[in-house]
Amino acid sequence: MTLNDTDVRAVLHRATDHLSSPDGLVEGVRRGGRRRVARRRLLAGGLAVVTAASVAGVLQFSGTGDERIDVASPLFDEPTRGDLARDPAFLREVTDAWRGATENAELWLRGEPHVVWAGNTPKGKAAYVAQRSLDNPVVVQPEGERLIGYAGFVVPTANGLRVLTFEQFHDSGNLDGNSQAVLLGPDRDTLLVLDFGHPVEYSPSMSYAPDGRIVRQRLPVTFRDGAASLPVPPQLTKVTIAVGRAPMSVDSRIHVVNENEILFPDGKERPEPRRFDYVLPGADRAWGAAVAPTAWPPGAVAALAPFLDSIGTHVVDPEAPDLTVFGATPDGRRLLVSTIQYDDDPGHAVAMLGRGESEYPVVATQPVDWAEPLPVRLRLPDEQGTLVAAPEAKLEYRTGASGTWLDAGRGAALLPAGATDVRVTPASGVARTVRL
Repeated sequence: MTLNDTDVRAVLHRATDHLSSPDGLVEGVRRGGRRRVARRRLLAGGLAVVTAASVAGVLQFSGTGDERIDVASPLFDEPTRGDLARDPAFLREVTDAWRGATENAELWLRGEPHVVWAGNTPKGKAAYVAQRSLDNPVVVQPEGERLIGYAGFVVPTANGLRVLTFEQFHDSGNLDGNSQAVLLGPDRDTLLVLDFGHPVEYSPSMSYAPDGRIVRQRLPVTFRDGAASLPVPPQLTKVTIAVGRAPMSVDSRIHVVNENEILFPDGKERPEPRRFDYVLPGADRAWGAAVAPTAWPPGAVAALAPFLDSIGTHVVDPEAPDLTVFGATPDGRRLLVSTIQYDDDPGHAVAMLGRGESEYPVVATQPVDWAEPLPVRLRLPDEQGTLVAAPEAKLEYRTGASGTWLDAGRGAALLPAGATDVRVTPASGVARTVRL
């Protein structure tokens, strides 16, 4: 039995920046669910425009039904909220900024922009604006719905108001997929969250328990007159916060619209780390035909979930290898080892043992320093041996200081419980001896 998308989504985060299950979801989760990136396509005057819908699907045009329709939506029809809702000078400033940012708007917008919210924040005056789309094509997902408009934040900067990413939304009235939040200020230390009519939680930061499990505090967001401004740690080089519909989960995460500016300041995606998949000799005794890089049993996925930040947004260090090991213990259990690393945080290796599909307790964890000659050393319980790994390196082991060196293969090995030393010879050819 192998994982399907439903199994994965139950315990790990989906790539919500795509707002649908992307191709290769299972494969992505097998990598530890670690890479959360936002992809944008450019449209109109250099502004990024993204599709926004419920988390069920992405807006894709079917090419039919592109006549104009008028759909009731709170983004168009409700009065402006916020403590600046009755400040005509500021509202005019906001709409002027919106119009100035939408060059050639007649090609894709119609009617007048509507200021949904306008208010003071600790970082200055801000707003959220929506405008109807020129046409209303049917979208593929959610099936049969139509594009009805665009929305976006207008935020204060040292050079005046700036319009951030536009988003498309459809006629279901479901705004859960829209970027309901934005980080404000030069240090991005104020989180502005809009009130879309449902309870919201946020987590100001992420930390790790000693064994590598993710630790997050979840706090309620208290709205006032359509929005909430929350102090958060500076978000300068990585995103430590998380925000989502309560109870915050893999499926209810709210996208923070300017995360990309933090994660990809040069506008380019970072390279993926090198992947190393090892199937140890004899693994088929426990795994049978299931031994393959995508053959994660549901029990193993569930066991790994506490080590994954399912509600956060991260990229990975391309210099940190991405390691997975399949093996079998002497007593016939399945061995599965994965490394997990977020951003430039310390990595962790997690070892699980199990039989069949359901129960895969975590039996060993270890911080990983990829600069060490033997980055992974996991001693298994019940005298089942020590799992060692050093990507691409030749491995040898011995028992006792005067024992004969025995070949253990390359990259990863499960050594006998009595092994005392490992000799690691990397591609550079300079061997190092590591005491277990």
